[in-house]
Amino acid sequence: MTDPDSIPFSDSEWRKLAPLMHIGRPKAEVTKERITIRLSRDVVSQFRATGSGWQTRVDSALRQFVSEHRLSA
Repeated sequence: MTDPDSIPFSDSEWRKLAPLMHIGRPKAEVTKERITIRLSRDVVSQFRATGSGWQTRVDSALRQFVSEHRLSA
């Protein structure tokens, strides 16, 4: 190899680095629950048309509904 900075790591070097490597975004402090829900096609289309993050916007719309329509216990 002509570039000494691009020498590949050995297997043992990778094993030493593995605990230090974090792939993906950090874990959220408050996690969400994965569910399956059936929604009207037009509702889903409307949210998807807003681009990336549409599921977060669905969550936000549902949160708003819940806060405005609290069940009296």
